[in-house]
Amino acid sequence: MDAKARKFLLNYLKNASPTGFESSGQQLWMEYIKPYADHWITDPYGSVAAVVNPEAPYKVVIEAHADEIGWFVSSISEKGYISVKRNGGSDPLIAPSKRVIIHTPKGEVRAVFGWPAIHVRQRDKEEAPSMKSIFLDVGADSKEEVEEMGIHIGCVATFEDEPMFLNKERYLCGRALDNRIGGFMIAEVLRRFKEQGHPLPFGLYAVNAVQEEIGLRGAEMISRRLKPNVALVTDVTHDNQSPGYPKDDPEIRCGKGPVLTYGSAVHNRLLSLVIDVAEKEKINFQRQVAERSTGTDTDAFAYSGEGVPSALISLPLKYMHTTVETVAMEDVESVIRLLMASVKRIENAQDFSYLSL
Repeated sequence: MDAKARKFLLNYLKNASPTGFESSGQQLWMEYIKPYADHWITDPYGSVAAVVNPEAPYKVVIEAHADEIGWFVSSISEKGYISVKRNGGSDPLIAPSKRVIIHTPKGEVRAVFGWPAIHVRQRDKEEAPSMKSIFLDVGADSKEEVEEMGIHIGCVATFEDEPMFLNKERYLCGRALDNRIGGFMIAEVLRRFKEQGHPLPFGLYAVNAVQEEIGLRGAEMISRRLKPNVALVTDVTHDNQSPGYPKDDPEIRCGKGPVLTYGSAVHNRLLSLVIDVAEKEKINFQRQVAERSTGTDTDAFAYSGEGVPSALISLPLKYMHTTVETVAMEDVESVIRLLMASVKRIENAQDFSYLSL
């Protein structure tokens, strides 16, 4: 990874973009990718498409989602403690002792998820942290003092931390890799196409969608607006080899390459194209199965409008929805390469329909 890409990635990960409040992260993404796009499309809720060849009638999408999990302020006690509700799939088990930023009209307010000391807990009877027991402490003594800081019901909060590299930069670790790393990868695809001077016979739309974490909402909206012909979606999937993960599914491991999913939303002919590309380009890949839905924006694109042939290229990730989400940098590079090579393989106006007369 060169210095420019590295700087963008780390700044992008540090930025807070919880579901419904993604605009600052989207702005960073747009500024980075601006030199490599011919045109921009945005929608009212903040999803963005950076477009190459916007006049072309045939539209190929590469997509990631921009939002991260977080918390909503739900109530403030008379003693100044704050209760929260989830914004997306936030995990109360990991909350105690974490540092938090509350985003208010007056600016950022630092807080912590407090927790009773081990000395005073009845450990033989104690329950795990839950939404009923976790709380935020901003260092205030009263509800009025909290409100004077600009905090009100509905303010959103995100964990405060810094991304870091592990093992001589073989792994990247931090908050919001799900799926800020996807936004980085599709941006790199557009950047490399531009820098390599590779012409495309169709329109290429790098889509960074909002509100995936609460039901694929951003992808639903922008797919209807764009009406693409093909969609290659990238998201993260579970590395299931660390302790605590079920071992009855096929092994998925960081460092072993992108993961390709089989399932009803995944178009078999498009998936076959991606697999053929991976084999010919000697890109290692892994396979997994989605029993019903993929749970990713692939579903939103596949089932939007008249149906969009869609495939999912996933990045293995450890410890999803924590502050220590971890990916292998070699997998990041492999996903970028596979996306680029797959886009190159798609023919202009290619018909992926299963049936023909």
